[in-house]
Amino acid sequence: MDAQSEKVLAQLIRGARVASLGTLRDEAPQVSMTAFIHNEDFSAFYIFVSRLAQHTVDMQKDNRVSLMICETDDGRDDPQTLARVSIRGKAEMIQNGEPGYTPLKQQYLARFPESTQLFKLADFGFWRITPRGGRYVAGFAKAFNITAETLQKVSQR
Repeated sequence: MDAQSEKVLAQLIRGARVASLGTLRDEAPQVSMTAFIHNEDFSAFYIFVSRLAQHTVDMQKDNRVSLMICETDDGRDDPQTLARVSIRGKAEMIQNGEPGYTPLKQQYLARFPESTQLFKLADFGFWRITPRGGRYVAGFAKAFNITAETLQKVSQR
């Protein structure tokens, strides 16, 4: 991957606040929208979701998930040229009180200040998504397979 494509990927991840979350429901793909935050080195992504939501039930049954982060549609003639990354990973629930929970909560609230009330609800919790691999499309004829190591390298851009 060239340096410019790496830079675009880093900006895409840092600039996006929502992603499509893919889970498995009844052995079929299910996609929903979720807000997310990430580690500085892109080694993990975090979502804060209700245990009552279908995607949470899905993750409890099968922790294989995918996140898709896409450049915002700007009205261009060919939307297929929008940059996007699909990240396959493993989801793990993070218990309130675990080491690192408080800084995670602070980071989430800094990015999503209106979510304060969600932390008062007992059914909401964090899930860590650890990347395993994926696919990055930087634009027309610029597609790359990525690994967890690729994401960590790109985070330095």
